[in-house]
Amino acid sequence: MTSQQKAENQNEPGATGYGRKRGYGRKRIAVSTDKARLDIGAIHDFLKSAYWCENIPYDVVRKSIEHSLCFGMFDGQRQIGFARVITDYATFAYLGDVYILDEYRGQGLAKMLMRCVMDHPGLQGLRRFSLATRDAHGLYEKFGFRPLAAPDYFMEVFDPDIYRQ
Repeated sequence: MTSQQKAENQNEPGATGYGRKRGYGRKRIAVSTDKARLDIGAIHDFLKSAYWCENIPYDVVRKSIEHSLCFGMFDGQRQIGFARVITDYATFAYLGDVYILDEYRGQGLAKMLMRCVMDHPGLQGLRRFSLATRDAHGLYEKFGFRPLAAPDYFMEVFDPDIYRQ
């Protein structure tokens, strides 16, 4: 079994960052890396109108999930949040597609989801963990993220209209 497979399989309740449950009133909130639990339709419904990937096709969402470490947040069986990490499990990771449904915001759930991401055993000891955000700097700073130390070192190929073609 590869280190990636071991890391992806460490989603048993009680393992660090997994099976975390927190009660909010009568709600039972859980975070899981089990891809079989993910509601790809619900994820796509949210992402297709998100500012960072507006109009993203369903098949692109499905493929991105297949090739990433994913964290689903659930209220019972309902998917209410999501985060996706693209990583080699050794040196680098990129965090993307993080969201909590509007009606669940303001309850500390984004922090709970991020704590699960940051505690994942397969994401420890990385040299660099990156993300891009327009409006959630305050959240990510709580988990150690900072502006790029040397932005001149970074380059990108970026097509903001790719999903409108």
